[in-house]
Amino acid sequence: MTTHTRIRPFNTKETYPEQELDNDLCQAVVAGGVVYLRGQIGQDLDSRESVGIGDVEAQAEKAMANIDLLLRESGSQLADIVKVVVYLTDIRYREPVYRVMGRWLKGVHPVSTGLVVDALARPEWLVEIDATAVISEPAADAGIEGTR
Repeated sequence: MTTHTRIRPFNTKETYPEQELDNDLCQAVVAGGVVYLRGQIGQDLDSRESVGIGDVEAQAEKAMANIDLLLRESGSQLADIVKVVVYLTDIRYREPVYRVMGRWLKGVHPVSTGLVVDALARPEWLVEIDATAVISEPAADAGIEGTR
């Protein structure tokens, strides 16, 4: 039987009080040694306040900080990210967002998909970053690195 661990469960009534929603979600799910994160935006995970309004770099920075925190809470880390998906509301945000991500993911080499979308869940959100990571097992021979 597979078990799933749900990290930071919440209900959309709390996150989006201006919308008539009632969905039980969470920020991360750990299943089968994989960490699936909810797309992260410029929002404080505890207060649910939007940060960096009008500043795509500040929003990307907060999204990456959230990803880092959630991975650590899930038993993983940034170095274990295998895939990122970036949603931008304007193609001109690509370079500043990817520069921020590049600082956080230096040397990680995940696969990446980038999309330009009309809007995100709130009009003040300019970027959303979705990440998937694994939970690394200690290597039997730490001197061998699996690169190709």
